[in-house]
Amino acid sequence: MLSASVFLFLSGGVSAISKLQHELNEEIRDKEIRLIGETGEQMGIVSAEEALHIADERGLDLVKISPQAVPPVCKLMNYGKYKFEQSKREKEARKNQHVVEIKEIRMSPGIDVGDFNTKLKNAQKFLADGNRVKVSVRFRGREMAHTEIGRDLLNKFAEQCAETATLEKAAKMEGRNMSIFLSPKAGK
Repeated sequence: MLSASVFLFLSGGVSAISKLQHELNEEIRDKEIRLIGETGEQMGIVSAEEALHIADERGLDLVKISPQAVPPVCKLMNYGKYKFEQSKREKEARKNQHVVEIKEIRMSPGIDVGDFNTKLKNAQKFLADGNRVKVSVRFRGREMAHTEIGRDLLNKFAEQCAETATLEKAAKMEGRNMSIFLSPKAGK
């Protein structure tokens, strides 16, 4: 989006005062401008009044697209159509955007086969939806003496998910938890 913000620097920080949009038609007060036609061809350096007259003849708007340039660059265009297409593109981009979430699956070292399979199915469903999965094993009390059981459990979990996921981070101990990260394979 072509817009600029004006900021006010205060002792407490920066605060946005206003949001400036493009300068249109009569708002352009420069003496000379570089004019670009509606198809992108250079029309040379002309006075603002002459450029406005050309825009009126063609039924288009005169829009300042580069105010910092010397002389400023203005383009002939249908501004309403441009704004509509721009909002349409932004809406399409938001629609196609997918936010990847991190889903967590928690287990204990003494998990039974049925519960393990249920958690495995849930993880595969999350991965199929395109989310990352954090699988963690919580050690309580004397279980801390046998962390290798948890490591084996996590490695087995990663092997079971190997066709739909890649192991992003290997088993790592964090306090009383050991965890791995799985991410969906590309192209799935």
